[in-house]
Amino acid sequence: MRTLVKTTLDGRKVEVVGLAICLDGKLEAFDLIEVKMHPNRRAILAAAPDATHMAGRIALSGAEAQRVEDALRGAHDDILRSPAAINERFRIAIRRKACEEGIE
Repeated sequence: MRTLVKTTLDGRKVEVVGLAICLDGKLEAFDLIEVKMHPNRRAILAAAPDATHMAGRIALSGAEAQRVEDALRGAHDDILRSPAAINERFRIAIRRKACEEGIE
């Protein structure tokens, strides 16, 4: 299941695909970080004053962040009901671990 969050100024799509936030079809993040908690909050707010959350390198407004959270919640609920989705969750967990270890 894909949920379009926004299209960037250069035409790339920001989507939630399963439990991942993707930019132009490529993994960007698995979760959101509030701008007020981000170590680079000043630079983020200077570049994107309406940003409330970050998904990897992507600045999101409050409404866009809410769309992401709703899509992730829906995907999580689907996983709890579907054996195929449970397999997908394991696949994503393995990919997340590989990304953390620098094996991509």
